[in-house]
Amino acid sequence: IAGGLPVSLTIGLAAMLLALALGVPAGIWAARRRGEAADRLVMAFAVAGISIPVFVAAPVLTLVFGIWLGWLPVAGWVPGRPSDLVLPVVSLALPVLAFVARLTRGSLLEVLRAPWIRAARARGLTERTIVLRHALPAALLPVVSYVGPAAAAVLAGSLVVETLFGLPGMGRHLVQGALNRDYTLVMGMVIVYATLTIILNLAADLAYA
Repeated sequence: IAGGLPVSLTIGLAAMLLALALGVPAGIWAARRRGEAADRLVMAFAVAGISIPVFVAAPVLTLVFGIWLGWLPVAGWVPGRPSDLVLPVVSLALPVLAFVARLTRGSLLEVLRAPWIRAARARGLTERTIVLRHALPAALLPVVSYVGPAAAAVLAGSLVVETLFGLPGMGRHLVQGALNRDYTLVMGMVIVYATLTIILNLAADLAYA
């Protein structure tokens, strides 16, 4: 378990950072252009990201970028080679990115209709200042509440991704332990996942401040 923990945490952390780094700006962009083509494009991507499960998206990404284009390795793990993590991280990040974009857009649209936002506009503040300094911190509360369970879901989803891509993470150890009927290993992995889930949800609660 100890040997697979750094790999799983690296993949999960990278997937969450990628989802937040792309999902929040995409939600802001869609909210600023409500009803336009950009808004519909972002929401269509979000629906696709939510609807397509990881075990479908991962083989498709492998087929396109690993086999047809040959840009990325399709399986295996070589320490110090970041290209091995690109496809697993993107596969895990897609559904979280879609949820974050939808949450950011919906919450930001609601906050932008608040009276104190209209007052900020009346004071002559620029739209960029209003969105980034006044509306966005309040709009991110639903996103923060989602990040804790999402991080736990990413760790659980790594079971499929690590098995598909042949990564020596915790998820692969759990699958192999279940196939080999190594119940001690399986129980230990379940305890580790449960502990990480509790810690991540606690971190999300503390982040409200």
